[in-house]
Amino acid sequence: MTSLMAPAPLAGSDIYERILTAPGGLVVLEHVDSDAVIEQFRALARLNGQSVYLWRQETGMENLREAHAVIPGSQRLGNALRYIQQSIHFGIYLLAPFPLPLVPTDSALLRQLARAPAGHVRRVVLLDAPDLLVSSIDDVAVRLGSTANTIQRPRLRDGRWLL
Repeated sequence: MTSLMAPAPLAGSDIYERILTAPGGLVVLEHVDSDAVIEQFRALARLNGQSVYLWRQETGMENLREAHAVIPGSQRLGNALRYIQQSIHFGIYLLAPFPLPLVPTDSALLRQLARAPAGHVRRVVLLDAPDLLVSSIDDVAVRLGSTANTIQRPRLRDGRWLL
């Protein structure tokens, strides 16, 4: 008699699934080890072939699935946000660390990305976001913590109260 066991879930897949099912296009990951999340997403991208990108100010936006694949001209946050906005493909875009002060045009682009049309799976994920930034976009961002039972305060979105 042989027993078939399901393979163990890959580390980070629970956070990945929670990001995909988030009700908005802008997600703030709170209380997580950013370096560990990035490495977990790198492994997920390579294993599953998913499009996961990481933006850092020093290097610009890189594809985590392919080593050293950097999008040209994406070092500035505004250029990276415009690239994300114009992309018609599925993608998760990790932004870390987030620079302050935020230029008004970048803030407007973040808000537009948060209200992406339904059915278009594109998520912008802020890692290590400063509290000042999070409080300024709290009305459009979805907060996710390292555990599923984090307490969120209700917020008003499109005339409805959401948790």
